[in-house]
Amino acid sequence: MSMQSVASTAYAFTPPKRNSLTHIPGDEGWPIIGKTLEVLADPKGHVEVNSARYGLCYRSHLFGETSIVMLGPEANELVMFDQAKQFSSELGWGRILGLLFPRGLMLRDFEEHRLHRRALSVAFKSEPMKSYFTELDKGIAERVAQWKAKPGEMLIYPAMKQLTLDLAATSFLGANIGPEVDEINRAFVDMVAAAVAPIRKPLPGTQMARGVKGRKRIIAYFAEQIPIRRARGGGDDLFSQLCHATHEDGALLSEQDIIDHMSFLMMAAHDTLTSSLTSFVGELAAHPEWQQKLRDEVAALGIAPGQPTSLDHLNAMPLSEMAFKEALRLKPPVPSMPRRAVRDFSFRSYKIPAGTMVGVNPLFTHHMPEIWPAPDTFDPMRFTDEAQRGRHRFAWVPFGGGAHMCLGLHFAYMQAKCFARHFVQNLDVSLPPGYRPEWQMWPIPKPRDGLRVVVKPV
Repeated sequence: MSMQSVASTAYAFTPPKRNSLTHIPGDEGWPIIGKTLEVLADPKGHVEVNSARYGLCYRSHLFGETSIVMLGPEANELVMFDQAKQFSSELGWGRILGLLFPRGLMLRDFEEHRLHRRALSVAFKSEPMKSYFTELDKGIAERVAQWKAKPGEMLIYPAMKQLTLDLAATSFLGANIGPEVDEINRAFVDMVAAAVAPIRKPLPGTQMARGVKGRKRIIAYFAEQIPIRRARGGGDDLFSQLCHATHEDGALLSEQDIIDHMSFLMMAAHDTLTSSLTSFVGELAAHPEWQQKLRDEVAALGIAPGQPTSLDHLNAMPLSEMAFKEALRLKPPVPSMPRRAVRDFSFRSYKIPAGTMVGVNPLFTHHMPEIWPAPDTFDPMRFTDEAQRGRHRFAWVPFGGGAHMCLGLHFAYMQAKCFARHFVQNLDVSLPPGYRPEWQMWPIPKPRDGLRVVVKPV
């Protein structure tokens, strides 16, 4: 199918009138601000209180609009799998990401999304992934060696943020991008921070203004580089792969499409992985018995600390993968996911009109005690083959699901297990005595104080 025959999703919608949703139980809170401040203060507690009071489908008022919260695996399947194409991701995420990451893959819908996802998938096939892995392994080993050389207390979140930023730049832009890398990284940091800033207009001096300025810098860099990379040919980094990616009709991706996809993919790979790896380290620090199990697993690989990791080594690390999955269960990197209904639909016998903003909540689903006994307990054994058998396939959704499931899913596992190999082989990590970390769970989980840990050489 030619891309010329696929128009951008551009549904004309009008949020439904308030009385069209009053049959759904709930509490919309204060005028204008609704329940927004309560959600920001304690997103997990807020949704649990409301679900206990109103059930797995309730009405709320968030970010200036009446919306419907739908909870549990069945809600996740309805909205994420979306066989009937009833829910727009573009119209859900657009309010949050549209100014800074417009037309990224998550902000496209249905046939247009399918065609772009297919074109982008070339960058996540076996050969490019092997190339990314070589650079990731090298970069992680070097950074862990630096941490090992400075034992003692450290803040793991900012250290992880810098690591994932550097790794994303190397894997996505290439190992030899030159002195511009620091400027490009700063631009991305500003864009990501602005995406969740409370002031949504680029007023002078605001984070949003810095984010918009960062986007201009990113656009200029990619626009300059695309013709260079196309003329040069080859290149194992993701950017070079996209410069030569084609649609089903053989047409190259447009320069604007490459800019939009690169901006979004770097943001997604950086911020969510920073959160996930930080929570992973935090759980290992709090559970030394599991840290030792992973260390024993790595020792069984038979590779010395200075030797490179292979993809075969990663395949022989099931416990590390299970521990990472459990960290993702406890603190999913995207704890809630918005969509907008483009057609009337029903959920739990409630009729919900087109135009309604709806949200599903992986954070809630991941802590449902009927699915996860002792849900606040770190227990990687939940992810043995036997334990997973019979569990609803949308009970664990840290990467989303359906057509919009994270395209970089395998990239994330690859990076996490490579990190686990180098980290536990070289370092012992613990929490300072009496320290209990506090987490901000929305919009992307992060420790409020950076997460203090104590590291020492093994």
